[in-house]
This record gives sequence, structure tokens and C-alpha cells, in this order.
Amino acid sequence: MDGLRYFHDKLPLVSFLVLLPLTTTLSILANAAPFNLTTIPFDEGYNHLFGDGNLVRSPDGKGVRLLLDQYTGSGFISSSLYDHGFFSAKIKLPSDYTAGICVAFYTSNADVFEKSHDELDIEFLGNRERKPWRFQTNLYGNGSTSRGREERYRLWFDPTKDFHRYSILWTPNNIIFYVDEVPIREVVRKEAMGGDYPSKPMSLYATIWDASNWATDGGKAKVNYKFAPFVAEFKDLVLEGCPADPIEQFPFAEFCAEKLAYLTSQDYSTISHARRAAMRRFRQRYMYYSYCYDSLRYPIPMPECEIIPAEKARFKDTGRLKFGGSHKKQPKRRSRNQGAASDNQVDM
Repeated sequence: MDGLRYFHDKLPLVSFLVLLPLTTTLSILANAAPFNLTTIPFDEGYNHLFGDGNLVRSPDGKGVRLLLDQYTGSGFISSSLYDHGFFSAKIKLPSDYTAGICVAFYTSNADVFEKSHDELDIEFLGNRERKPWRFQTNLYGNGSTSRGREERYRLWFDPTKDFHRYSILWTPNNIIFYVDEVPIREVVRKEAMGGDYPSKPMSLYATIWDASNWATDGGKAKVNYKFAPFVAEFKDLVLEGCPADPIEQFPFAEFCAEKLAYLTSQDYSTISHARRAAMRRFRQRYMYYSYCYDSLRYPIPMPECEIIPAEKARFKDTGRLKFGGSHKKQPKRRSRNQGAASDNQVDM
């Protein structure tokens, strides 16, 4: 440890990170400089969305447990829609056999703009026993569901053993997805994206639901309800943004300017050199599908894609890794706001 302390004193953090294994690097970043966040009790910012008794509030009122059983999943929604914001929660995922399960933490306005909705997703995909959870991020703007921008990843820890913080920053200029304090993806707004960049006020959602038809091995592994109930836990909830009426779009711009200035001044709104190095290494080690390298789906890369030659060399023209990883064509997904017995289908 004396040697490490010496290097730590002598080298900038970004250089020091290069000397360490990736898991050590990410752990240092996740624990060394926590964001300055203000959490709120569940009832101050959220409402029960669906699932009858399958949403259980914690005794201290600061968190909830979402359950999935053979009758229904469950979920909650923010009390307001927000004109941009920072949305965050500490989440602990179900353990053991979780194939076919999707736990989603996302923003959307589909209930207001049915055919032109915006969305930002973090979706956790369950797996067979003794196989790890995987997860994906995605975004849509103005109903651009035919132009999905999925990326899929593994994690450097077991998300069933303890709580970890998952966050979405959304500003007019960029979107950043975080795991703990590690940025894993940034989308910088390009003019050529047009309406594909989310721009209308959105609510924050969290759900657990039966996604047997697509979540695990392309739908081959289904939810096995003999292991039910499946429980996802949420706590230390953060809602930072300007509550806005999605219909009255013009008045809120000036009203929300002060809140937007606050958001963009926070530590999580810019990626430091050290965190950018960690993001690059995370993506090199743990990203196993990227739409930016899926030339079969998109012969011309999306305008926001930064094509990195060294990174591109690792992927096939399907956007999948040349060695390891998986990404299968997905059928239409069942709504995350429906119970397990529902047959309703929606495009996400």
C-alpha cells in the first residue's frame, strides 16, 4: 500500500487509474467522490402505478420493494413530469433464477404523447440461476421507436448482493447514464438528431414485469414462478428537475431556467478526465452490443455515434462482440405497466 500511496501522491488520478485493474479502477471511482445528492421520501415524489399489493413501502418511508408474482408485476411513477433532470435510485435486484424478468428504471411521456413519446431507459435483464444479470440503455425522441439506440452491458459486481446507484442525467445538450458514480454512456445532442433527441417533459418510472418473450436468450428462457415472488428494492430516491406541464410547453422554459442552471452546475453534469477514462475502460470491457456498430441495422451510423476504430474492430457488423456476448432480434415487448397475465403488446 505504501507504493500505491506514493503513486497516488505523485500522479494525476487519470494516470493512476491506468496502473490498476479495471474492477479496482471502477471501484475507486464509485466510492471516492460520491455525488452531492438530495434524496426524498417515496410519498413526497412518487405514486403507486400498478400491481395492487405488490408495492411495499419501507418502514422509514424512504424506499419501496417491487414484487413480481404469477398474478402481476408492479411499479411506481413520479408525481410530476419534469423538463429535464437528474433521476436516480439505489437498486437491489432479485437473486437466483431470474430468467424472463425485466426491472426497468426509465423516463417517459407515453401516457401523454402516445404516438410521439420520448423515453430514456435503463433495463435490467434477468438470467438463469448462477448466470449474471445484464442490462441495457436506450433512448427515443418524438416516437422514434423504429430507430432504437440500444447498448447492452455486463456489470463488474453482483447487483443482487447489495444496493448500487443507477442514474440518468438529461439536459438539452447531453444525456449521461451512470452506475454508481461511473458514467457508462454519454449521448451528446447533435443537430442532425432532430426530434430523435428527447425534448418533452417526462415522468420517472420504475417497474418489474414479465418479459419472457424477449429478455433472456431472445425469449427462450421464461419466468419460472416457482421462484416467485421476485423482489426488486429501491431506496435513496433522487428527483432533480423542473416540474412542468407537458401541454403548456412555452411558459415553462423561462420558469425552469434556474433549475436547469443548477443541474448543469452539478458534479454529475460533466465528465471529468478520470471518469471519462473509467467510462472508456468500462465500455471496452463490459459493453457487448452497440447500435453504433450495427451496420446491418444502420448502414449509416446515427449522427450522434462516435466511431472509435479500436472499438469498432471488436464488433461484428451486427453490433455484437466478435468473441462473447449476445444480442438477439427482439419481438414486440409487453408493456412494463401491465401485470404478468396481460397479453397487451406495445412497441417500446
